[in-house]
Amino acid sequence: MNSLGLIEVVSVAAAIDALDIMCKSANVEFVTWERKLGGRLVTVVVRGEVSAVTAAVENAVGSCIKKPCAYAVIASPHEETLRIMAVSAARLSGGQDKGDTEKWDSYVQEV
Repeated sequence: MNSLGLIEVVSVAAAIDALDIMCKSANVEFVTWERKLGGRLVTVVVRGEVSAVTAAVENAVGSCIKKPCAYAVIASPHEETLRIMAVSAARLSGGQDKGDTEKWDSYVQEV
């Protein structure tokens, strides 16, 4: 799992739709999501092999209920990029405890 895919859409419903499309269309794993402006802009992040992430993002861009504002595939993300993802994922899971930090340290090493 050496790449990240990001897709930003308007509304939580469209973000869930995009995530569903990505997970059904390729072998990717949900990492985290970020909601900004009260949920009006939502970024969904997945991870997997570069080809799978690329296919997943392209399918979501073409099939999502709302046109994405932005999207990207990051192959071999830098350690600092992974740190941002770790902070976001830890927030999603309810806080940064020792277990979350260890989990993401192993993820950084895996990528």
